[in-house]
Amino acid sequence: MSLKYKRLLIKLSGEQLAGEHQGGVDTKLVSWIAGELKKATEAGAEIVVMVGGGNYARGSQLMGGGIRPTTAHNVGMLATMLNGLVLGDIFRSSGVETSVLSNIVAEQVVDTYTYRRADHHLAKGRVVVVAGGIGRPFFTTDTAAVNLALELNCGVVCKVTKVDGVYTKDPAKYPDATKIENMTLQQAVEDDEIKVMDKAALGLALETNTKVLVFDLMTEGNIRRAAVGEPVGTIIS
Repeated sequence: MSLKYKRLLIKLSGEQLAGEHQGGVDTKLVSWIAGELKKATEAGAEIVVMVGGGNYARGSQLMGGGIRPTTAHNVGMLATMLNGLVLGDIFRSSGVETSVLSNIVAEQVVDTYTYRRADHHLAKGRVVVVAGGIGRPFFTTDTAAVNLALELNCGVVCKVTKVDGVYTKDPAKYPDATKIENMTLQQAVEDDEIKVMDKAALGLALETNTKVLVFDLMTEGNIRRAAVGEPVGTIIS
């Protein structure tokens, strides 16, 4: 099977991993996600996963009350490490060879990210889960995802969501919202109604001409479809 994107970056938010729970990780959901990743890797795709941490802690919500902004952001990055460790175990138990790397150094529990290490694991056919964001405060995991995609030469950043693409306005609130099949990165940066990624991430994508594909995570087969180039979600390029 021919691939449109040999190497993809999947941005998974912490909120998605919680599933129907208020926090933590829905292990059945993560097992299902593992199965979806496996379909893409069996088609020949190499997959990098940048994981968020909002199901445990979000830096922007923690600051204040004596907690300094830098500390709050560091806590948020540590939360992504919790998710990375859990994803690694569940993916592997689901038959998906996986390596977990972190941009925060904690070698007692997880290997430290380097480009060479990640590239080696990808070449061996393993899914690479990267935790710790960009390793510095004040950068979201969205921005870290675009940065990582550039570093590892990924053909596209897949922002997986709960809806099947980008809409003119929030489809959960406005029944007359219409789906946008294609849009430019310039439009995404300039339009305040587009909130699928933060503006810093979209700005970096614009500067570097990095494609962003927004689609529904929970539609079976969507990750494989993205890899082979079948129509899915909204392409921002």
